[in-house]
Amino acid sequence: MSSLKGLYAITDTTRHQGQALMRAVQEAIAGGVTVLQYRDKTTDAARRLDEASALAEYCQQHGVCFIVNDDIDLALNSQADGVHLGGADGSIAAARDRLVKQAKHDLIIGASCYDQIQRAEQAALEGADYIAFGAMFPSRTKPNAPQASASLITDAQRRFGLPVCAIGGITAENMSELSPARPDMIAVVSDLFSSADIRTRARALHQQWQKLNTPH
Repeated sequence: MSSLKGLYAITDTTRHQGQALMRAVQEAIAGGVTVLQYRDKTTDAARRLDEASALAEYCQQHGVCFIVNDDIDLALNSQADGVHLGGADGSIAAARDRLVKQAKHDLIIGASCYDQIQRAEQAALEGADYIAFGAMFPSRTKPNAPQASASLITDAQRRFGLPVCAIGGITAENMSELSPARPDMIAVVSDLFSSADIRTRARALHQQWQKLNTPH
């Protein structure tokens, strides 16, 4: 899937909400973000729908793939391009069945596979559109996440033929350590949205991803 490449930004709604969130996302997209995931673990359903819907519209206008974390209802109601599911969010197959019945178009399903190639294999069999491994480095967002090897990326690309996303503690400074793996996507939370200059940081991250994916 051609849209699933490049810098994958995951929102940090502990830092930005409402108009501040929209401004942060606008800067990130201007800096080179190609995939945006809306992640908000609160129970404020009204705000979450308002934010996700506004972000979905903005992403559509700017050719950015918009994904909602965990919540299939929110993905459907906000007109998102897809949903990302973790290990506790039910099966990919069940999610696909529901999306086919309720959506008017195909939606993307991404799957967190942590440090487990077996989980990636199951996700691929059940119809995931992309898979994510991590944490690649110690992560401020998920400090207890298991450490994943960069070799999982190339192994999964070879075995499953799906876009692979690397996530967890990735910065513009340490991204080169993922070489010779060439992840289709690099997912970033803190290193991007904690920056005082989000646009410039996004540009630096995007440039490092391009270097990682330049044939040696």
